[in-house]
Amino acid sequence: MIAKITLGTRGSDLARAQTLLVEKAIRSAHPNITIETKIIVTSGDHAKVVDLQAGRKGLFTAEIERALLAGEVDVAVHSAKDLPSQTSPGAQIAAVLPRAPVNDVLISKHSGGLASFPVDATVATGSVRRQRQLHWKRPDLNVVDLRGNVPTRLRKLAENEWDGIVLARAGLERLGFSPTRTEIGFEARQFFLEILPREIFVPAGGQGIIALQIRADDQSTKALLESINDPETLLCLQAEREFLSRLHGDCNFPVGVHATISDRKMKLRAQVFESESPAPRQGEVEGAFDEGDQIPAELLLKIEQD
Repeated sequence: MIAKITLGTRGSDLARAQTLLVEKAIRSAHPNITIETKIIVTSGDHAKVVDLQAGRKGLFTAEIERALLAGEVDVAVHSAKDLPSQTSPGAQIAAVLPRAPVNDVLISKHSGGLASFPVDATVATGSVRRQRQLHWKRPDLNVVDLRGNVPTRLRKLAENEWDGIVLARAGLERLGFSPTRTEIGFEARQFFLEILPREIFVPAGGQGIIALQIRADDQSTKALLESINDPETLLCLQAEREFLSRLHGDCNFPVGVHATISDRKMKLRAQVFESESPAPRQGEVEGAFDEGDQIPAELLLKIEQD
Protein backbone atom coordinates (compact mmCIF):
# COMPACT_ATOMS: atom_id res chain seq x y z
CA MET A 1 0.00 0.00 0.00
CA ILE A 2 1.31 3.46 -0.95
CA ALA A 3 1.86 5.66 2.11
CA LYS A 4 2.28 8.98 0.31
CA ILE A 5 1.23 10.41 -3.04
CA THR A 6 2.05 13.74 -4.71
CA LEU A 7 -0.46 15.44 -7.02
CA GLY A 8 0.66 17.90 -9.68
CA THR A 9 -1.64 20.68 -10.85
CA ARG A 10 -1.85 24.23 -12.15
CA GLY A 11 -2.23 27.05 -9.66
CA SER A 12 -5.51 28.56 -10.90
CA ASP A 13 -8.51 28.64 -8.60
CA LEU A 14 -10.28 26.09 -10.79
CA ALA A 15 -7.28 23.75 -10.97
CA ARG A 16 -6.92 23.88 -7.18
CA ALA A 17 -10.64 23.22 -6.70
CA GLN A 18 -10.45 20.22 -9.02
CA THR A 19 -7.37 18.87 -7.27
CA LEU A 20 -9.17 19.20 -3.95
CA LEU A 21 -11.96 17.00 -5.35
CA VAL A 22 -9.31 14.42 -6.29
CA GLU A 23 -7.73 14.63 -2.85
CA LYS A 24 -11.09 14.12 -1.13
CA ALA A 25 -11.87 11.11 -3.33
CA ILE A 26 -8.50 9.50 -2.55
CA ARG A 27 -8.81 10.20 1.20
CA SER A 28 -12.29 8.69 1.22
CA ALA A 29 -10.97 5.46 -0.30
CA HIS A 30 -7.61 5.49 1.53
CA PRO A 31 -7.98 7.41 4.83
CA ASN A 32 -4.40 6.82 6.00
CA ILE A 33 -2.57 8.02 2.92
CA THR A 34 -0.49 11.22 2.99
CA ILE A 35 -1.31 13.52 0.07
CA GLU A 36 0.82 16.45 -1.08
CA THR A 37 0.01 18.88 -3.89
CA LYS A 38 2.67 20.51 -6.07
CA ILE A 39 1.71 23.62 -8.04
CA ILE A 40 3.29 23.72 -11.50
CA VAL A 41 3.34 26.81 -13.70
CA THR A 42 2.42 26.03 -17.32
CA SER A 43 3.01 27.90 -20.56
CA GLY A 44 -0.65 28.90 -20.62
CA ASP A 45 -0.38 30.49 -17.17
CA HIS A 46 2.22 33.07 -18.16
CA ALA A 47 1.52 33.46 -21.89
CA LYS A 48 0.30 37.00 -22.57
CA VAL A 49 -0.67 36.21 -26.15
CA VAL A 50 -1.57 32.83 -27.61
CA ASP A 51 -0.32 32.12 -31.15
CA LEU A 52 -3.41 30.62 -32.76
CA GLN A 53 -1.33 29.39 -35.69
CA ALA A 54 0.80 27.36 -33.29
CA GLY A 55 -2.30 26.16 -31.52
CA ARG A 56 -2.99 25.49 -27.85
CA LYS A 57 -2.07 21.79 -27.67
CA GLY A 58 -0.65 21.06 -24.27
CA LEU A 59 -0.54 24.74 -23.31
CA PHE A 60 -1.91 23.97 -19.84
CA THR A 61 -0.67 20.40 -19.50
CA ALA A 62 2.82 19.89 -20.97
CA GLU A 63 4.82 21.09 -17.94
CA ILE A 64 2.69 19.01 -15.56
CA GLU A 65 3.25 15.96 -17.73
CA ARG A 66 6.99 16.62 -17.76
CA ALA A 67 7.02 16.82 -13.95
CA LEU A 68 5.14 13.52 -13.87
CA LEU A 69 7.59 11.77 -16.17
CA ALA A 70 10.53 13.21 -14.19
CA GLY A 71 9.14 11.66 -11.02
CA GLU A 72 8.47 15.02 -9.34
CA VAL A 73 4.78 14.13 -8.92
CA ASP A 74 2.92 10.81 -8.93
CA VAL A 75 -0.38 11.97 -10.43
CA ALA A 76 -0.96 14.80 -12.89
CA VAL A 77 -4.40 16.37 -12.42
CA HIS A 78 -5.79 17.81 -15.66
CA SER A 79 -8.94 19.27 -17.10
CA ALA A 80 -9.36 16.52 -19.69
CA LYS A 81 -10.34 18.92 -22.47
CA ASP A 82 -6.90 20.61 -22.19
CA LEU A 83 -5.00 17.39 -22.91
CA PRO A 84 -3.80 16.83 -26.48
CA SER A 85 -5.36 13.73 -28.05
CA GLN A 86 -1.85 12.28 -28.31
CA THR A 87 0.06 12.35 -25.01
CA SER A 88 3.49 11.06 -24.13
CA PRO A 89 3.93 7.28 -24.52
CA GLY A 90 5.43 7.27 -21.03
CA ALA A 91 2.20 8.52 -19.46
CA GLN A 92 -1.38 7.32 -19.39
CA ILE A 93 -4.77 8.44 -18.11
CA ALA A 94 -5.38 5.96 -15.31
CA ALA A 95 -8.60 7.31 -13.82
CA VAL A 96 -11.25 10.01 -14.02
CA LEU A 97 -13.77 11.39 -11.57
CA PRO A 98 -17.49 11.29 -12.45
CA ARG A 99 -18.26 13.77 -15.19
CA ALA A 100 -19.74 17.16 -14.33
CA PRO A 101 -22.40 18.77 -16.59
CA VAL A 102 -20.91 19.29 -20.04
CA ASN A 103 -22.92 22.30 -21.23
CA ASP A 104 -21.50 25.67 -22.09
CA VAL A 105 -23.03 28.66 -20.29
CA LEU A 106 -23.70 32.14 -21.66
CA ILE A 107 -23.08 34.80 -19.00
CA SER A 108 -24.50 38.11 -20.12
CA LYS A 109 -25.63 41.58 -19.21
CA HIS A 110 -29.06 40.88 -20.76
CA SER A 111 -31.95 38.78 -19.54
CA GLY A 112 -33.52 36.48 -22.11
CA GLY A 113 -30.39 34.66 -23.24
CA LEU A 114 -28.72 34.63 -26.64
CA ALA A 115 -32.03 35.17 -28.46
CA SER A 116 -32.40 38.56 -26.76
CA PHE A 117 -29.01 39.90 -27.87
CA PRO A 118 -29.22 42.91 -30.19
CA VAL A 119 -27.83 42.78 -33.72
CA ASP A 120 -24.03 43.08 -33.75
CA ALA A 121 -23.79 42.27 -30.03
CA THR A 122 -20.31 41.36 -28.76
CA VAL A 123 -19.63 37.95 -27.19
CA ALA A 124 -16.20 36.92 -25.91
CA THR A 125 -14.76 33.40 -25.84
CA GLY A 126 -11.29 31.92 -26.16
CA SER A 127 -12.56 28.72 -27.79
CA VAL A 128 -12.51 28.45 -31.59
CA ARG A 129 -15.25 25.82 -31.29
CA ARG A 130 -17.54 28.21 -29.42
CA GLN A 131 -16.67 31.03 -31.82
CA ARG A 132 -17.81 28.95 -34.79
CA GLN A 133 -20.94 27.74 -33.00
CA LEU A 134 -21.92 31.31 -32.12
CA HIS A 135 -21.37 32.54 -35.68
CA TRP A 136 -23.35 29.57 -37.01
CA LYS A 137 -26.42 30.43 -34.93
CA ARG A 138 -25.95 34.21 -34.96
CA PRO A 139 -23.89 35.37 -37.97
CA ASP A 140 -24.39 39.00 -36.92
CA LEU A 141 -22.52 38.63 -33.64
CA ASN A 142 -19.15 40.26 -33.05
CA VAL A 143 -17.15 37.45 -31.45
CA VAL A 144 -13.91 38.47 -29.73
CA ASP A 145 -11.11 36.52 -28.07
CA LEU A 146 -11.05 35.95 -24.30
CA ARG A 147 -8.23 34.65 -22.08
CA GLY A 148 -7.65 34.20 -18.37
CA ASN A 149 -9.05 32.15 -15.52
CA VAL A 150 -12.76 32.21 -14.67
CA PRO A 151 -12.68 35.21 -12.27
CA THR A 152 -10.55 37.15 -14.79
CA ARG A 153 -13.05 36.43 -17.55
CA LEU A 154 -15.98 37.55 -15.40
CA ARG A 155 -14.05 40.71 -14.51
CA LYS A 156 -13.39 41.41 -18.19
CA LEU A 157 -17.11 41.09 -18.91
CA ALA A 158 -17.80 43.71 -16.24
CA GLU A 159 -15.06 46.05 -17.48
CA ASN A 160 -15.65 45.85 -21.25
CA GLU A 161 -18.50 46.92 -23.48
CA TRP A 162 -19.31 43.29 -24.16
CA ASP A 163 -22.75 41.77 -24.07
CA GLY A 164 -21.69 38.34 -22.83
CA ILE A 165 -19.07 35.63 -22.48
CA VAL A 166 -19.25 31.83 -22.82
CA LEU A 167 -17.78 29.53 -20.17
CA ALA A 168 -18.00 25.86 -19.26
CA ARG A 169 -20.74 25.04 -16.76
CA ALA A 170 -18.49 22.53 -14.97
CA GLY A 171 -15.89 25.16 -14.11
CA LEU A 172 -18.50 27.52 -12.73
CA GLU A 173 -19.97 24.81 -10.52
CA ARG A 174 -16.58 23.73 -9.20
CA LEU A 175 -15.84 27.33 -8.23
CA GLY A 176 -19.06 27.56 -6.25
CA PHE A 177 -21.28 29.36 -8.74
CA SER A 178 -24.71 27.88 -9.42
CA PRO A 179 -25.52 27.80 -13.15
CA THR A 180 -28.92 26.27 -12.37
CA ARG A 181 -30.05 29.75 -11.35
CA THR A 182 -30.83 32.51 -13.86
CA GLU A 183 -28.40 35.02 -12.34
CA ILE A 184 -25.02 35.06 -10.61
CA GLY A 185 -23.32 37.75 -8.56
CA PHE A 186 -19.66 38.59 -9.00
CA GLU A 187 -17.82 41.48 -7.32
CA ALA A 188 -20.98 43.55 -6.80
CA ARG A 189 -22.22 42.89 -10.35
CA GLN A 190 -25.18 40.75 -11.37
CA PHE A 191 -25.04 38.75 -14.60
CA PHE A 192 -27.67 36.65 -16.32
CA LEU A 193 -27.13 32.97 -17.13
CA GLU A 194 -28.31 30.78 -19.98
CA ILE A 195 -27.33 27.11 -20.16
CA LEU A 196 -26.69 26.57 -23.87
CA PRO A 197 -28.20 23.45 -25.48
CA ARG A 198 -25.52 20.82 -26.02
CA GLU A 199 -27.30 19.66 -29.20
CA ILE A 200 -26.20 22.94 -30.82
CA PHE A 201 -23.19 23.80 -28.68
CA VAL A 202 -21.66 20.32 -28.72
CA PRO A 203 -18.99 20.39 -26.00
CA ALA A 204 -15.27 19.90 -26.40
CA GLY A 205 -13.93 16.39 -26.05
CA GLY A 206 -13.31 15.74 -22.36
CA GLN A 207 -15.32 18.75 -21.17
CA GLY A 208 -16.43 18.37 -17.56
CA ILE A 209 -13.94 15.58 -16.84
CA ILE A 210 -11.03 15.64 -14.38
CA ALA A 211 -8.35 13.29 -15.73
CA LEU A 212 -5.67 11.67 -13.59
CA GLN A 213 -2.50 10.88 -15.48
CA ILE A 214 0.28 8.60 -14.19
CA ARG A 215 3.52 7.14 -15.46
CA ALA A 216 2.68 4.16 -17.63
CA ASP A 217 4.89 1.82 -15.59
CA ASP A 218 3.59 2.93 -12.17
CA GLN A 219 1.40 -0.02 -11.31
CA SER A 220 1.09 0.88 -7.61
CA THR A 221 -0.44 4.30 -8.29
CA LYS A 222 -2.63 2.81 -10.98
CA ALA A 223 -4.01 0.27 -8.51
CA LEU A 224 -4.62 3.01 -5.94
CA LEU A 225 -6.54 5.18 -8.42
CA GLU A 226 -8.76 2.31 -9.53
CA SER A 227 -10.72 2.83 -6.31
CA ILE A 228 -11.81 6.34 -7.36
CA ASN A 229 -12.15 5.81 -11.11
CA ASP A 230 -15.56 6.23 -12.78
CA PRO A 231 -15.48 3.51 -15.50
CA GLU A 232 -18.24 4.90 -17.74
CA THR A 233 -16.76 8.39 -17.71
CA LEU A 234 -13.37 6.94 -18.64
CA LEU A 235 -14.89 4.99 -21.54
CA CYS A 236 -16.60 8.15 -22.79
CA LEU A 237 -13.37 10.12 -22.53
CA GLN A 238 -11.43 7.44 -24.40
CA ALA A 239 -14.01 7.46 -27.22
CA GLU A 240 -13.94 11.24 -27.50
CA ARG A 241 -10.15 11.33 -27.51
CA GLU A 242 -10.01 8.55 -30.11
CA PHE A 243 -12.31 10.57 -32.39
CA LEU A 244 -10.13 13.66 -31.97
CA SER A 245 -7.00 11.62 -32.62
CA ARG A 246 -8.45 10.21 -35.84
CA LEU A 247 -9.57 13.69 -36.87
CA HIS A 248 -6.20 15.16 -35.84
CA GLY A 249 -8.13 17.71 -33.81
CA ASP A 250 -7.46 19.22 -30.39
CA CYS A 251 -8.51 22.27 -28.37
CA ASN A 252 -7.32 24.63 -31.12
CA PHE A 253 -9.61 22.92 -33.65
CA PRO A 254 -13.32 23.81 -34.14
CA VAL A 255 -14.83 20.47 -33.21
CA GLY A 256 -17.22 19.27 -30.53
CA VAL A 257 -17.55 15.60 -29.56
CA HIS A 258 -19.59 14.08 -26.77
CA ALA A 259 -20.12 10.47 -25.66
CA THR A 260 -22.83 9.16 -23.35
CA ILE A 261 -23.55 5.65 -22.05
CA SER A 262 -27.00 4.28 -21.20
CA ASP A 263 -28.14 0.65 -20.90
CA ARG A 264 -24.69 -0.56 -22.02
CA LYS A 265 -24.97 1.47 -25.23
CA MET A 266 -22.67 4.33 -26.15
CA LYS A 267 -23.83 7.27 -28.25
CA LEU A 268 -21.11 9.41 -29.76
CA ARG A 269 -22.01 12.74 -31.37
CA ALA A 270 -19.67 15.13 -33.14
CA GLN A 271 -19.78 18.49 -34.85
CA VAL A 272 -16.91 19.54 -37.12
CA PHE A 273 -16.54 23.04 -38.60
CA GLU A 274 -14.58 23.48 -41.81
CA SER A 275 -13.09 26.75 -42.99
CA GLU A 276 -15.27 27.21 -46.04
CA SER A 277 -18.67 26.59 -44.45
CA PRO A 278 -20.46 28.43 -41.61
CA ALA A 279 -22.47 25.30 -40.81
CA PRO A 280 -20.80 22.23 -39.30
CA ARG A 281 -20.77 18.66 -40.46
CA GLN A 282 -22.53 16.61 -37.81
CA GLY A 283 -23.25 13.00 -37.02
CA GLU A 284 -24.11 10.50 -34.30
CA VAL A 285 -23.51 6.79 -34.01
CA GLU A 286 -24.44 4.20 -31.40
CA GLY A 287 -22.86 0.92 -30.41
CA ALA A 288 -21.87 -1.31 -27.53
CA PHE A 289 -20.41 0.73 -24.67
CA ASP A 290 -17.05 -1.05 -24.83
CA GLU A 291 -16.47 -0.49 -28.58
CA GLY A 292 -14.36 2.57 -27.86
CA ASP A 293 -12.24 2.30 -31.02
CA GLN A 294 -14.89 1.19 -33.49
CA ILE A 295 -17.52 3.84 -32.69
CA PRO A 296 -15.23 6.86 -33.26
CA ALA A 297 -14.06 5.37 -36.57
CA GLU A 298 -17.67 4.87 -37.68
CA LEU A 299 -18.61 8.40 -36.68
CA LEU A 300 -15.71 9.99 -38.53
CA LEU A 301 -16.56 8.01 -41.66
CA LYS A 302 -20.20 9.07 -41.39
CA ILE A 303 -19.28 12.74 -41.07
CA GLU A 304 -16.78 12.61 -43.95
CA GLN A 305 -19.41 11.01 -46.23
CA ASP A 306 -22.13 13.47 -45.22
